Amino acid sequence: MRAVALGLLIAALWTGWHFRQDMARATVFAAAGSEVVETRCGPIEVQQAGQGIPLLMIHGSGGGHDQGMAWAQPLTQHGVRVIAMSRFGYLRTPRPPDASPEAQADAHVCLLDALGIQRAAVMGVSAGGPSAMQTAIRHPDVRALVLVVPIAWKPGDLAASAPPIADWKDEVLLRLLGSDFLYWASLRLARDQVVRHVLATPPELMAAASEAERQRVNDLAERVLPVSARAAGLRDDTRLGKGLKPQPLSSIHVPTLVVSARDDGFGTYAPAQYTAHQIAGATFLGFDQGGHLLVGHDETVRNAVLSLLRASDQP
Repeated sequence: MRAVALGLLIAALWTGWHFRQDMARATVFAAAGSEVVETRCGPIEVQQAGQGIPLLMIHGSGGGHDQGMAWAQPLTQHGVRVIAMSRFGYLRTPRPPDASPEAQADAHVCLLDALGIQRAAVMGVSAGGPSAMQTAIRHPDVRALVLVVPIAWKPGDLAASAPPIADWKDEVLLRLLGSDFLYWASLRLARDQVVRHVLATPPELMAAASEAERQRVNDLAERVLPVSARAAGLRDDTRLGKGLKPQPLSSIHVPTLVVSARDDGFGTYAPAQYTAHQIAGATFLGFDQGGHLLVGHDETVRNAVLSLLRASDQP
């Protein structure tokens, strides 16, 4: 009995030590390269890289400036200036009383103004989609719009591309994503389930993916830590996903690219396709497989984004 108790104690100490080490590392990574900029809409955390066409990178659920920059960093090698910000309630950007997509869109423009950028392309990924759309709707100076696996509204009579997420599953995910330890332990003990349910991507796709793609997915999974610093934004994103409303998409008149995959566990394919059809001249890039993280299509999507940005930069 003493041996069992000693073994449990050693396991607990070992687990606690590794958890603290990993959390310290994640906290450092989450702050690396960013600054907090004072704007007329309040303080906003941002990380910048590259020179050229300005691209405001709006991250998805569970993200921050670090997630956005991780996705967009390769674009900086092709004449793109990436401005990756943290949305309301994520990392060092506080959550104001009004955290709606409309208010967030206005804050996006406040940030660009504070940085002295008059016109920028805007890219919204996943839960960053609603405020990206609102930025193009409310601020006509946007030069191009990119929506990648966007959380978006669709008519009720349009067939869904995935079953809606049950309320009980949302509750479970919020509990998991409300605890640094629970999320950390889940990554260590059941990473495939985290990829499937939190990242909405079939983990079996990883077997056929390149080493670079597997590393990208694992990196994104780790970057959710520390979840405690992203909890307020995560809760807002969950509420937003349950209460989506139609947007005046016909008022968007900028070059637009919309991307999704049929097997996205968050069901973004049908709404993304509908959104593209409502925006005059928009291009829809759809894949049969890839999940929410578009596994296997990273380079194709980036090339499509670059083409759109370069076209928008022509006089």
